[in-house]
Amino acid sequence: MPREGTGPDFIEALARGLEVITAFRPRQPVMTLTDVAGATGLARPTARRILLTLAELGYVRQQDNGFALTPRVLDLGVAYTRSMGLWDVARPHLEWLVERTNESCSIAQLDGSDIVYVARVSVPKVVALVVQIGTRFPALPTSLGKVLLAALPPEEAARVVAEPGRSGLDPVWRPERAEWEAELREVRARGWAMTDEQLARGIRSVAAPLRDGSGRVIASVNVNAHAAETPADVLVNDHLPLLLQAAGEISLDFARLETAPHTVRRPETRLPNRASSVRT
Repeated sequence: MPREGTGPDFIEALARGLEVITAFRPRQPVMTLTDVAGATGLARPTARRILLTLAELGYVRQQDNGFALTPRVLDLGVAYTRSMGLWDVARPHLEWLVERTNESCSIAQLDGSDIVYVARVSVPKVVALVVQIGTRFPALPTSLGKVLLAALPPEEAARVVAEPGRSGLDPVWRPERAEWEAELREVRARGWAMTDEQLARGIRSVAAPLRDGSGRVIASVNVNAHAAETPADVLVNDHLPLLLQAAGEISLDFARLETAPHTVRRPETRLPNRASSVRT
């Protein structure tokens, strides 16, 4: 996140506040003032004022040994998802897909070189990929990410892949540029993507794009399985056709949502009281 903006309307204090929120990591849920100042590069007095402000607003709570985020931070991400209307549109289709595949299904969007999960319907299993709304993974070794990267012009995809990720995860697959470019070309040609233990051992998935009314890819949806339970041919031959059907229906519903007329309710006009309008 840039500390200094490029225009006169940039609010540095807001940027610093968001930087403090994103400084908290999955393996470091509680941070001291020194931790926050070190992670953000802010002076301790500045970091302290921001943390106390966030605490007063309910986004941070103070603990004996430092500060921790509160569940209210999720409101920021939920507001984004609700503003898109994507979850309301996708939920029945994801539930239908989960019921027929008995596998967990997710929707993600691209944020830099990472994917961020914005919707998910999971199936309880002994061995499962731990994912929740807001989880980040490197885009390139995931089926969701391959679909999103393949939707970009090649040069833009190369620029995005070169950006440092923020997921904190080291994937199994670390391809050279020529290899991943060939992979994305194949994804563009066939319209879907697969990963087989490229993100982590034992995890395989297939993904398809979600499009808006103009045909632009706005997200991707996948079926995720464990390699010990679901062979790759079952994923491709049985689950993929269902996934493509669900992706098409979600895209169609989202296009309908975009073009649906929005009714604006006008405030009621109160008529003057007849009795009070009579002059005496």
